[in-house]
Amino acid sequence: MINPSAPTAVAAQDKIIKDFEAANPDITVKKTNRAVDAHKDALRTSIGTSAAPDIYDYWAGPGLGGELVKNGASADLTSYYTQYKWDSRFTDAALGPAKQYGGYNGVPWKLNGEAMFYNKALFQKAGITKLPTTIDELNDAAAKLKAAGITPIQFGGTVNWHVMRLLDTFLEGYCGSATFDKLVTNQANWGQEECVSKSFTNLQKWSKDYFNSGFIGINNDESSSLFYTGKAAMALEGDWFNANIKDNAKAEDFGVFPLPTGTGRMYGFEQAMYITKDSKKQDAAAKFLDFMMSTAVQKETVGTFSTQSVNKEVKAAATDELSKSWDGIFKNAKGLYMNNDQNLSQSQTTEYWRIQNLVATGGLDPANAGAEFQKFLDSSK
Repeated sequence: MINPSAPTAVAAQDKIIKDFEAANPDITVKKTNRAVDAHKDALRTSIGTSAAPDIYDYWAGPGLGGELVKNGASADLTSYYTQYKWDSRFTDAALGPAKQYGGYNGVPWKLNGEAMFYNKALFQKAGITKLPTTIDELNDAAAKLKAAGITPIQFGGTVNWHVMRLLDTFLEGYCGSATFDKLVTNQANWGQEECVSKSFTNLQKWSKDYFNSGFIGINNDESSSLFYTGKAAMALEGDWFNANIKDNAKAEDFGVFPLPTGTGRMYGFEQAMYITKDSKKQDAAAKFLDFMMSTAVQKETVGTFSTQSVNKEVKAAATDELSKSWDGIFKNAKGLYMNNDQNLSQSQTTEYWRIQNLVATGGLDPANAGAEFQKFLDSSK
């Protein structure tokens, strides 16, 4: 499994295993935790060999989990979805990534959503009385903030994935969900879709006019301090950011709204538990995953691994406005569009970030960005 960042999450994983083994004394579960990069390397070298695990934890995006599905590492779990009624257990947003390759690959266990946090006082100062529901309205809000002398949004450019979130959002908003999915699965041409040029053009506009000055030379932690201290009005972050705000500011001063793409899909990423295709213990593995994602276990652990459970019967115990807002974002999501560093392969992601940064810093005409990326995709086929 991928290492959780919190010791309490590791302890929760261990308790799940202990409770399962107590209820199923004929099955032994051995868990190995690894850091992110070590986990990727270990799976790539062990899958298909006798060293492969029966169950592996992985990100569900096409560039990561999908790569292993494509290479035949994952078992199709359709029969287990029928046996355990998993199809009706999970939220639509959580279930989508498991069904995206045909059949059912993996069982969703951890879903993080991303949205736009905002400073209420700064929005009021800029005269923004209605939260944006489209990209055009988001553009208008940024323009109003700038006109009021406020930095509209903070980003840290040294970690490429931070700015990437905004570019991904423009692509989903301007291209629509169907074209977005075709682009990231190489079924549409980045150089021939007008919405791609429009997205890169808007990115350049935002980086030039609306980002914090010097964004390209700082990281996300440094830029987030601008948000906590009221020096930037918006932050594109995930549900984990609730805790960051509570640690650094007054949570009641901030709100959060869904990214206004107009597609209804939530931006985020998922981790799933996959059963290895060559495993001789698939029945036992499925039984463990059924236990892990059961309503009882999910009720016990909700909030430990993410703010929301993938199990639709389990509701988060929201006690503040930010948490309640996240309840609505997850509940109303009509599916999920993933971060492109989850959708694209590692080499494709590196090129995507290179072009993104060139556009954001004025080094590449946004009209040529899509064709530049497509050229890389074509050369690496």
